[in-house]
Amino acid sequence: MPFAAAIARHAEQIPQVPAFRMEGRVFTFRELALCAGQLVSAFGRLTADTGNKNVLPATTKLIALEIGNHPLFAAAFVAATSGGHCVVLIDPHLPETTRAAMREQLRPDITVRADGEGLRLDATASGQSLLFAAGSDEDMTPIAIGADDEPFLVVFTSGTTGMPKAIVRDRGSWRRSLKMGQDFFGINSDTRTFAPGPLAHGLTLYAFAETLVAGAEFVGMAHFDAARASETIASQDVRRLVLVPTMLRRLCASPSHAALASVQKITVAGAKLTPADRAAAATPFSQADIVEYYGASELGFISVAGPGDTASATAVGRAFPGVGLIVLDESEKPLPSGEAGTIFVNSDLISSGYIGTGDGAGLRRVGRLATVGDLGFLSADGTLHLVGRSGGMVLSGGNNIYPQEVEATLVGHADVHAAFVLGLDHPDLGSELVAVIEPNGATIDRAALDRHLDSHLPRYKHPRRIWLCHTLPMTQSGKVAAGTLKQWIVDGHDALEPFV
Repeated sequence: MPFAAAIARHAEQIPQVPAFRMEGRVFTFRELALCAGQLVSAFGRLTADTGNKNVLPATTKLIALEIGNHPLFAAAFVAATSGGHCVVLIDPHLPETTRAAMREQLRPDITVRADGEGLRLDATASGQSLLFAAGSDEDMTPIAIGADDEPFLVVFTSGTTGMPKAIVRDRGSWRRSLKMGQDFFGINSDTRTFAPGPLAHGLTLYAFAETLVAGAEFVGMAHFDAARASETIASQDVRRLVLVPTMLRRLCASPSHAALASVQKITVAGAKLTPADRAAAATPFSQADIVEYYGASELGFISVAGPGDTASATAVGRAFPGVGLIVLDESEKPLPSGEAGTIFVNSDLISSGYIGTGDGAGLRRVGRLATVGDLGFLSADGTLHLVGRSGGMVLSGGNNIYPQEVEATLVGHADVHAAFVLGLDHPDLGSELVAVIEPNGATIDRAALDRHLDSHLPRYKHPRRIWLCHTLPMTQSGKVAAGTLKQWIVDGHDALEPFV
């Protein structure tokens, strides 16, 4: 069902049911539809007679949401995706220079920013601004349903040059994705979902959308904090969690274990769980089934894994229902089981592509197949193994090394909580493989770690230098802040302790 149609139907059939909860502010479906309709009206007044100034075709109005996890995010998103509109999500935690470059590239018709408890709407063409608050006396324009081929959503993914790349998705692929996800994950009106990550990022945004379409309540938080998140899960009787592995690890280390038994489902993406992660989650989340999926903003769902599907350090599960997987060599010929090459996807969920010229990397098509350059292989039973990404390879002493494979092996050690592997310039080797590891609360025996590496990797894939870091720096989306960590290594930051 179209996103707008689902919101309108719930507003009519279950008007008093909570739809969106953020930092103590709760919107019912009726309040959400009303507030969104008022924003649609405000958007219309600000862009009347200005023409189409953005980079999108035809008459589509591009609405930039630069508000982060704000209590009015849900209403703003519904309004910004109403028929005739396309939303672009800009993370307000990015540097202003980066956000300015994003706006310059896309030329949104309206940019929406947080203004205390309200929003400020800035129209690009007219220079007009408008302050909006929930419960205002704005006129309401009903949210509209757009056609399948209309652009619906623009999100950003990392670029090889440091400038994020804009990906556009049409309504049809978004609707198909929501339907597939709702069916596979078993989401219904009782599946109250807590996703504490940034709504400007795909994992949390998708959880938000699929939850509202199902008529269930979505619970978010402005900034992730494990203790507060545990309290939220307990007090709101949360049934499903959607998060990245780092957040799950922090929750499992929280002292509020006994209060988390309401959770029945946990969906994890963004990185791979280890057997130790699943074991740690068994106590606080004793009633929960944990499902991992591997995907990409450009491709949608790729593979999915349950408890027994990721025994290997590189395994990321089997093809998501409705998705075909094939591994091709450099000549775009299929490779047999066990041989590594580029992973291609055949799916109805693939995005429309990038806006602008891109950076020469990322999404590439071969007929109906598409790839983002991830490298891996398929085992005989159809399990997909991920070993790295083209361009992320480290060439050390003439050997090709994929950091993700080494990271997965390090995290497979019981005393390692998280790991980051990279190559540093080296006068003899070209690049020197190094690693930073976050201990799992215990002292790590270096000899035992070396034996673990010996049993899983050839010697040339062992990091030549390792640092210990009590807490790895993280991005808002819960991934390792690679830039920060690289700078710490260069600067000899005292957060890093040489592991000898």
